[in-house]
Amino acid sequence: MKATKIGSKKSNFNEKLTAPEMGKLWATYMGNSMANCLLTYFLQHVEDQDIKKLLEHAKSLTEEFQGGVKEIFFKENVPIPHGFTKEDVNLGAPRLFEDEFYVHYLKYVAKAGLSIYSIAIPLMYREDVRIFLSHCMSSTMELVEEVKAILMDKGLIIKPPIIPAPEQVKMANTDYLSGFVGNVRPLHALEIAHLYDNIENNVTSKTLIMAFSQVAKNNEIRELFVKGKDLTNIAVERYIEKLHHDSLPAPSFIDHLVTTSTFSPFSDKIMLFHKVDMFSMKIRAFGNSLALNGRHDLALLYGKSLMNISRFVKDASNILMKNGWMEIPPEATDRENLVSK
Repeated sequence: MKATKIGSKKSNFNEKLTAPEMGKLWATYMGNSMANCLLTYFLQHVEDQDIKKLLEHAKSLTEEFQGGVKEIFFKENVPIPHGFTKEDVNLGAPRLFEDEFYVHYLKYVAKAGLSIYSIAIPLMYREDVRIFLSHCMSSTMELVEEVKAILMDKGLIIKPPIIPAPEQVKMANTDYLSGFVGNVRPLHALEIAHLYDNIENNVTSKTLIMAFSQVAKNNEIRELFVKGKDLTNIAVERYIEKLHHDSLPAPSFIDHLVTTSTFSPFSDKIMLFHKVDMFSMKIRAFGNSLALNGRHDLALLYGKSLMNISRFVKDASNILMKNGWMEIPPEATDRENLVSK
């Protein structure tokens, strides 16, 4: 099918935004608003010139993506989200992370962005929104490739495990789903892929929340961060154990990339929002992992992780709401309320 050109008679730019379009644009703005604040601070404390260029590229993308959402929302008279501003970052704060962490962080947030765009694009029908989010996705994919290149060139990451190619096509027997007793089969390629991905994500998440717990001003928020750090640590160790049982390598912890600073460069609001966002991404990741999993022990492991993470997100969301920090996405009309008036 031939694509419709911008500005052609078939263009549907004048159509009203659908709920998915409005929602995904809102999420794009909020995520990039948050990331922009952190990247601005990271650029104050980076020495490696390759990593500095990577941060500058990522920051320019966050600004470009926010600008794209603003343009569409302005045309549709949709309020621009408050998001996060210079009030949420203290550029004069001491260094909290070593340069290497910035690369791991960029890979993590780029994955989060891709998860938004990949789900959004099939639901986008208005041409300008579809073109914009497709651009966001392709630009983010290019950034991921740059991140991976630096991770590999500088020896900062272990590549995913390698397994031998099968000699023949196999069919599952009745023991295939077993994971606790009896003939427990080795992990298959998709299970390995998701275990590796979850370890990689959670290692970065744990390092970030450890840093946040170190600098948070509010005691309740600090205690929640410590709880989240412990939950993440336990989960990562269990995932690593599964890979090691089959003599497969796993990403290692990067906690050493946090300095000893206790002076916060970020507001408690942005740190708490960030962790809700990251933990929500974990819920999506575990859902994908469960869908492609074939062993009962892994299903139980992911199920426990989902339950613990859901509790954390609920507790964190309650604190956000209590402090008036939780910005609400565009909503449907409350018809019952209209009737009662």
